[in-house]
Amino acid sequence: MRMPDRPSAFTSNSARDKYYAAYDRVLGELWPAPVDAIDVETRAGKVRIHRAGPATGEPVVLLAGAGGNALAWYRYIEPLARTRPVIAVDPLGEPGLSVQTRPLATSAEVGGWLTDVLAAVGAEHAHVVGSSYGGWTALEQQRGGGGRVAALTLVDPVGFAPLTGRFYRWVIVGGMAALLPRTLRHRAAGALGNGTLREDVLMKLMLAGRSFRRRLPMPPAYTDEQVRELTVPVQVLLGARSAVHDARAVVARLAEIAPSWRVEIVPGTGHALPVEAPGLVTERILAFPGQARPEIATPEHGTNPRPGH
Repeated sequence: MRMPDRPSAFTSNSARDKYYAAYDRVLGELWPAPVDAIDVETRAGKVRIHRAGPATGEPVVLLAGAGGNALAWYRYIEPLARTRPVIAVDPLGEPGLSVQTRPLATSAEVGGWLTDVLAAVGAEHAHVVGSSYGGWTALEQQRGGGGRVAALTLVDPVGFAPLTGRFYRWVIVGGMAALLPRTLRHRAAGALGNGTLREDVLMKLMLAGRSFRRRLPMPPAYTDEQVRELTVPVQVLLGARSAVHDARAVVARLAEIAPSWRVEIVPGTGHALPVEAPGLVTERILAFPGQARPEIATPEHGTNPRPGH
């Protein structure tokens, strides 16, 4: 597989400026709480973060998936910031206000810029929440020995099964559906299992980002040994209809190789789980770690302890 040899970037300065204007409009329209916008220098470029909540304490750090940025978490800021500092990140290599200056060709380099962000904000025991590719970024930060993390919440992450044609078809068809009129787009959301298509304001930002060229490494599936290397508490939230993997197969695999992890299948959701069940995901973030035993919630059986616990 060919590794990225250039930074991700907009195709032109004018395209970048148009996107930035759209970003500012969406920020003003959606953001529910006052935030401080800060630029952090990292080994691979400047990272824009939005900070909210108390001035002290260990933060919850939010990482969006491929094609997303901090604004995707707009429903999470206010409830999380009531009790914890919250840092929503525009990931390097994704459309947003971060500016990548060096190629990110390896998983270690992807995890490395996140370590730099955590160091810059003084985090020593952060709770990192990553959706999709953002979950993989969080895992690679830990696998690279970055430290500074007390817990991981992975929201329908990539990396626990090979990416197949089913996923790429989901992405392509979803991109086409984003161009439909609002009523048809909302209908397509249900048929495709992609709640992001109902996010009218975020859709405007996504369309403005079509001029962005994303150049990041593809995440391979983790081996059992790589999963066992992780030592921090981990919870995994899986969409029952996810296009990324077979959620039940992931549950079965993690029960065998990572029995201390908390794993939950969320009924009625897909890979767009963060926008399809924001209340549930917020509750799980605030409650973890802390439960006495790992649990699995499935549509048929509710929430039950893993066998043997």
